Amino acid sequence: MSEYQYYEFGAIDRPLNAKEQSELRACSTRARITSTSFINEYSWGNFKGNPNAWMEKYFDAFLYLANWGTRELQLRLPSSLLPIETAIACCYTDCASVREKNGRIILSLVSEEEPEGEWEEGEGWLSSIIPVRAELARGDYRCLYLAWLLSVQQGEVDEEEEEPAVPDGLGELSGSLVSFADFLRIDQDLLHAAAQTSLPFNLARPTREDVLAWIRALYIIA
Repeated sequence: MSEYQYYEFGAIDRPLNAKEQSELRACSTRARITSTSFINEYSWGNFKGNPNAWMEKYFDAFLYLANWGTRELQLRLPSSLLPIETAIACCYTDCASVREKNGRIILSLVSEEEPEGEWEEGEGWLSSIIPVRAELARGDYRCLYLAWLLSVQQGEVDEEEEEPAVPDGLGELSGSLVSFADFLRIDQDLLHAAAQTSLPFNLARPTREDVLAWIRALYIIA
């Protein structure tokens, strides 16, 4: 069977300068390199770079797909926008992990599954998933819970371990979160079961500030 590997990196917060693009070009003469991306497909040979190192130095997103069933996704954002403790609560396994480097949090997800039938190609996946990063930066942690479900699905979570809090809106995923779950091949039955205990956004639990405001209003009325 022929081999297929797809690598795509995206720079979102800042463009790559000419020196950085030249450094990337030294790793591949065939790749499509722009100020915001590095894309290459391999049917022979191997990628000469180090995805983890590139994510720490150059990029904010990375997607990898191989025809033997391996899929990987990494997202990077400033530590100020995502407390590492919040990420670690859901991402602490081999297939869903998080690390902090140079003031940035990097979420790393890996799905291993034997392919059935013809394999999918990688182009188009990252562009459909990228909005998840902005959602995460705004405090929407549903993708972290999906990452935890991936660990459950792949047998990396002990039955006695405490389940992280189920986020609101799990039953009404955005288009980017649907792509996120589809790319990582999160089982739909598992996702549906988890969504049964998730409140819709319009019935979301009150925040601490909401509760304090309600208490103050009671004193005023009294």
